Amino acid sequence: MSDPLPEPVVVAPSDSPLRAGLKRLTQDPLAITGLVFLVLLTLLCVFGPAFSHYSPSQQNLDNARRAPSKEHWMGTDSLGRDVATRVLVGGRVSLLVGVVATGVAVTIGVLYGLVAGLVAGRTDAFMMRVVDILYAFPFMNFVILLTAVLSKHPALKALDDNMRAGLSKIPWLGKVSDDIGFNASFLVLFGAIGAVEWLTMSRVVRGQVLSLKNQEFVTAARSYGAGTGRILFQHLLPNVMGVVVVYASLTVPGVMLLEGTLSFLGLGIQPPAASWGVLISDGSQQIDTAWWLLIFPGAFFSATLLALNFLGDGLRDVFDPKSVR
Repeated sequence: MSDPLPEPVVVAPSDSPLRAGLKRLTQDPLAITGLVFLVLLTLLCVFGPAFSHYSPSQQNLDNARRAPSKEHWMGTDSLGRDVATRVLVGGRVSLLVGVVATGVAVTIGVLYGLVAGLVAGRTDAFMMRVVDILYAFPFMNFVILLTAVLSKHPALKALDDNMRAGLSKIPWLGKVSDDIGFNASFLVLFGAIGAVEWLTMSRVVRGQVLSLKNQEFVTAARSYGAGTGRILFQHLLPNVMGVVVVYASLTVPGVMLLEGTLSFLGLGIQPPAASWGVLISDGSQQIDTAWWLLIFPGAFFSATLLALNFLGDGLRDVFDPKSVR
């Protein structure tokens, strides 16, 4: 009697790199904690002020500098405004600056790096020397210079009026823009910060393109007559998006910190608009008599930066298997 045939071995299909990376992300408690915190914080900042009994700009001098209580969970400031409401509205501004300015920096850096890496030769050398020169120039001085020049441009006033008129036609968006004091100076801040934060991104993308442009799929695309634009955006860009996402997530906290520093120095968001940087600046001047004006916005700001860094580290593990701990 012959031996029975062995049962066939069922081989499970292997996970795709993205699915495997996301599985690693879900196994990283710090990254998940950071992601959950950021989602909840964003929802709180966007919708929370709508449920507040106080306006972020409502002044009541008879109620100035009140310590935290049942009526005002985080106290009031020197003008009697509710600190909790202003912290949430300031969160809108800080998160908006972080995301939009990072978007500007990523767009410039990715395009610059793609072109420099693919073209190579003298053009690449010239473009990288420009980056080196900008690196040598102090970031803060560069942002201050751009902000000072752009904020005095005559077209800014007309742009500000057009923006206000356009936003006022959208009820909910108009209310939100009024709460945060959105105006054309925000665009100047977005552009100024984005104009100095793209340098590292361009170098990273260029390095990735240099390692990819001689691969078989690029050679095949050239053999089929694909132009430079098609190779850049259909073949190279999708292959560097993983690195772009990682560095973008790590750029957001740096941008928020830069905005906070500029606002602390009086060069960023201007009162009566509030960002966490503005609130921290105000609180630092009154720490001896009203500690809550510094502690609460500082705690929100620090926790957000920490969560963004946790998430950025987790995303690095997702898109870079070599960094798996």
